[in-house]
Amino acid sequence: MADIAVKVHDLGKRYEIGTRGNGGATMLREALSNTFKTPVTKLASLARRLRSRGPATVAVSSVSPRHIWALRNVSFEVPRGEIIGIIGPNGAGKSTLLKILSRITEPTEGRVEIHGRVGSLLEIGTGFHPELTGRENAYLSGALLGMRKVEIDRKLDEIIAFAEIEKFADSPVKHYSSGMYVRLAFAVAAHLEPEILIVDEVLAVGDVAFQRKCLNKMEDVRQHGRTILFVSHNMQAITRLCTRAVLISHGGIQHDGSAAETAGKYLMASVKTGAERVWSEPLSAPGDGVARLRKVRVRDESGCTLDAIDIRRTFGIEMVFEVLEDGHTLSPAVELYNESGTCVFLSSDVDPVSRGKSRFRGTVTSVAWIPGNLLSEGLFLVTVFLSTVRPLKGHFHQRDAVAFHVVDSFAPDSARGDWDGPIPGVVRPLLKWTNEVSELAGP
Repeated sequence: MADIAVKVHDLGKRYEIGTRGNGGATMLREALSNTFKTPVTKLASLARRLRSRGPATVAVSSVSPRHIWALRNVSFEVPRGEIIGIIGPNGAGKSTLLKILSRITEPTEGRVEIHGRVGSLLEIGTGFHPELTGRENAYLSGALLGMRKVEIDRKLDEIIAFAEIEKFADSPVKHYSSGMYVRLAFAVAAHLEPEILIVDEVLAVGDVAFQRKCLNKMEDVRQHGRTILFVSHNMQAITRLCTRAVLISHGGIQHDGSAAETAGKYLMASVKTGAERVWSEPLSAPGDGVARLRKVRVRDESGCTLDAIDIRRTFGIEMVFEVLEDGHTLSPAVELYNESGTCVFLSSDVDPVSRGKSRFRGTVTSVAWIPGNLLSEGLFLVTVFLSTVRPLKGHFHQRDAVAFHVVDSFAPDSARGDWDGPIPGVVRPLLKWTNEVSELAGP
């Protein structure tokens, strides 16, 4: 167990409809609000008392008809030093899970084991007292982590500089903008050396430059052997930062695997299609008396179906169709759209071997090969169609037949180079560059 930072076993959280919903557990924000005028030293003492509560296993004595399970039967382990992404749609139970892990609320059933000091950044307002200054709240958050004043003293200047609030460090945080607030909250959570850092989607509040700085800081935290649980709807951040991800939906774990694979399943669910689609019944397959579509899939060069594509690798869009009538010059084609609905490109089969020639009856497998380092990262949807060119006649046209997402990395051969921020554009080709240098003449 020494190598396990977090262990969750059969975790469940039930909320009663029309009640406060936390089972009577005192939430940290509520405790701080009740001590609105309390000096920071007493707040720190309160924080230590709240923190002393251990994980709970609560038996369910009765089931009310007016309840909802936000989480049920959730189990997983997080090894020490791993960055794990927690993804899923809104209302899936992600935030409830993080609140339980942060000991802000108690589970209804199951057990959580935390091996190490936890730093949490869940939502704007959590853990900060509005009447205290930014500097004082840093000390309060340190007390929540069980740190001594001398430890916080050593980190304080670095926290204030990272949060970019030097001019406002001694002002009450109730006067801070949402951007200032979240910058300070992240800086405190990341710099006070927790063994386990829990970060929710609040990073979306900051600007692009600060988001990039936060991601870099989390990578630095990981390199120091600490554990990070990271919730985000930004799949690019998940796949670049995390080694593993857990997909939560309807209060349960739907998938637990590599970050790229899990992000792919989440994105595929959001567009209601996957990386492969088969029409097993000929009469219901798209098409007409000339040809019918039987299968479309996204594949790699070895023939494996993939929904997550490494940005550097060549892959193919495979279309299988049956030619039912001889004598037609059939041209298969694909259209690629990004998640915003922009057409990235259209490509049809213009291979001289088949171009302009009649097709015989039988099954045809056509693959459009897309080179690596062409598309940008993100989600893409594939439309396929088959036509006779002269005279022009369409035989099938299947919109959003399959989908896939392109995953980026910081590898040396990626078109990203050394830039770690977002890159605009629906394509990102790895272009050949040449440089000519003329040395300056003498003085």
